[in-house]
Amino acid sequence: MTTQTLTRLSVFPLAGALLFPRMHLPLHIFEPRYRALVSDALARDRMIAMIQPRGGGEKPPLYMMGCVGHISQVEALDDGRYNIVLEGRSRFRLVRELDVKTPFRQIEAELLTDSQDESLALAERAALETESRRFATAQGYAVDWESVSRLDDEALVNGIAQIAPFDAASKQALLEANSLSERAELIVQLLHFFGRHDGEERVTLQ
Repeated sequence: MTTQTLTRLSVFPLAGALLFPRMHLPLHIFEPRYRALVSDALARDRMIAMIQPRGGGEKPPLYMMGCVGHISQVEALDDGRYNIVLEGRSRFRLVRELDVKTPFRQIEAELLTDSQDESLALAERAALETESRRFATAQGYAVDWESVSRLDDEALVNGIAQIAPFDAASKQALLEANSLSERAELIVQLLHFFGRHDGEERVTLQ
């Protein structure tokens, strides 16, 4: 993982809605300040930075890491709302929040360049697939495992990290993992924890 020069990003703080590199995140945009954010992004580079807030309120503090997404699909509705799909491009580390006049928040951040040739060891991949199957069966999820088996390691790891029903703090920890192997190991631990039975009581996130 390497860093690039500092860059200015417009951020969409949204708890529980994390974006990972190469993954897609559909969003319905209805608040006026975020309509303005999308309009601004469409007029410039189509980039929006997703980041989680630490708590509630009008302007909560932010976590230190998020992911920049490119607006790959957009539907502009007649009343000013948008339906968009973000495609994850790169993680970023927050450096400081900027004092701006725009209705949406902006930050200065370091873009992180993750290795493009990372792969899992065979045992790591097997453990991840085994625990994923166990979790899906316990939760009653229908999964096309043949398609899953054809995913490359990054798509598998980041896909599970993005869609698994973990809490916001757990997903943030996954986003902050420094390597694909570290993220995969953490996913296995979380799948085991959230899918285990304690007597007749299943531990799940609702």
